[in-house]
Order: sequence, then structure tokens, then C-alpha cells
Amino acid sequence: MDETFIKVKGVWHYLYRAMDKVGQRIDFYLSKQRDAASAKLFFQMAIRSSGKPEKINIDKSVSNTSSLNNINRDYKQNLQIKIRQNEYLNNMKEQDHRFIKKMCKAMLWFYSLKSTRATLCGIELHHML
Repeated sequence: MDETFIKVKGVWHYLYRAMDKVGQRIDFYLSKQRDAASAKLFFQMAIRSSGKPEKINIDKSVSNTSSLNNINRDYKQNLQIKIRQNEYLNNMKEQDHRFIKKMCKAMLWFYSLKSTRATLCGIELHHML
């Protein structure tokens, strides 16, 4: 799981993205804020759509860590999601951000949140296939 920035109407928004271990996209979420509530909402959406993972690789973001710890409180000790924080475990996701940023820059970013969501849905769906 990782997040990147997308510019909409001159304001930076945050694109949360999750991938499995072979690089297939699981889910994504566009948010106006980068905080624990947004991260928790994204994790809950991803878990609901594809099931609870055994472990998650994240960067050292405090919001991601606190939201995952909050989600783990709902599970028994032996069923909790293992959180792995390492700068280099996210390299596949970090490299994948370049493609989205390249597409967005070519379109001169976005002018409305609605068009941003629709375009990102198309881009992510294309990569999921």
C-alpha cells in the first residue's frame, strides 16, 4: 500500500493504492487529506473488496501505521494483519506511481474531482485487466 499526490484544480489530493505481491492492483482511493481517517477508510475498502491480507508493506507514514493498528484491534492476536515497514519493500508501488503521474501530466492534471475520479478509475481498471 502506498500513496501519491495528484493535482486537481491546482490543489494536491492523495491517491491511495494497494497492490498484491505480484503487482496486481487491489484497490485505490482518492482523498483530499492524508490522515489516519482516510488511510483507515482505504484499508477497510480494500479489505472488504479482496479479503484480509496476512501482511501489508507500508512506508513509515504515521497515518498508515495508526490506521492499521486501529483495524488490527478488531481481530484476535493470532489473526491480526502483520505490518511490515520498510522503505524498499514498496519499490514496486513507487515505480508504478510514475505511470499515473506521467498520464496526469500529459493531460495537464485535472480540473474537477469528478473527472479525476472517472479518469483514475479508467487508468486503474486498464491496469487491473
